[in-house]
Amino acid sequence: MFRKTLAPLFITIMLVVVSFSVQAVTTKTVTLDVQNMTCKFCPITIRKALKKVPGVTEASASLETKTATVTFDPAKTNVEALIKATTNAGYPSTLKK
Repeated sequence: MFRKTLAPLFITIMLVVVSFSVQAVTTKTVTLDVQNMTCKFCPITIRKALKKVPGVTEASASLETKTATVTFDPAKTNVEALIKATTNAGYPSTLKK
């Protein structure tokens, strides 16, 4: 009886683990070095520009480090599109090495 009650719990746990694994594989996170950031409003503009790119799931920018960190679906976009988005917003960027 003990095994019969644990089987559904085990199956549920395995489904949760597999779904998290699939999600982790489908996203990529990169950091961009961003130019022209001079005030507290610059990171807001950069973040908004990056979030408009299809496939971006998370974007943040830091005035202190002059970087932007972006999580995206590589099946929907790429680093070049992210760089284009910041550049078009007035903040040229490059992939941080």
